[in-house]
Amino acid sequence: MIIRESFTPPLWNRGEIARYARAKADDERIASLIDECIAEAETVLDYRVCYAVSGIERNENTLCFDGITTESKTLTKALSGCERLVMFAATVGAPFDRLIARYSRLEPSKALILQAIGAERVESLCDVFCAKMNTELIAEKKSLRTRVSPGYGDIPLTMQTELFGILDCERKIGLTLNESLLMSPSKSVTAIAGIGAARCDAISETCTDCQKTDCVYRR
Repeated sequence: MIIRESFTPPLWNRGEIARYARAKADDERIASLIDECIAEAETVLDYRVCYAVSGIERNENTLCFDGITTESKTLTKALSGCERLVMFAATVGAPFDRLIARYSRLEPSKALILQAIGAERVESLCDVFCAKMNTELIAEKKSLRTRVSPGYGDIPLTMQTELFGILDCERKIGLTLNESLLMSPSKSVTAIAGIGAARCDAISETCTDCQKTDCVYRR
């Protein structure tokens, strides 16, 4: 079963926005620009998630869940000890993309900050969603492992197509995928998180676990 949910705006993290923009958070000019952009972004952001829970089958070096078969070592590590997982897609909506596009023509400095806001917003949305799932799993004495996404570590980016098919992203939250595997709206995420008996640090939320060393958001 695919479930669709809308969320209220998560708390803002201006430090993360500055990091995504590769700017100094204590720079007064940057701080002022971030505040201006937040005020405009708040009017168009729309926080939506769709998700599904699946069992996991293991066969030698492969994992299988909901029709997906993979030999990814990153995903195997992330799902270690889990019998179930949650697949989800999150987006902050198409109107925000249009706001970025408008400022790309009119005021590139604002477009840069808006890009950073989009990254911070969708990651914060993922955090809120995972926190909600953890609250619901307390009764089972379970919790989510750290989420991982297609393109992270050795998880093939092509898994994006399979997740979109399973989650029916276009119909549920208006999220589409083109032939180049780019999502629209662009400020969107797909991810997988294991459901385990307890919180686990088998895979950490640090950039050292990912082999994508050319990522502009790498810490």
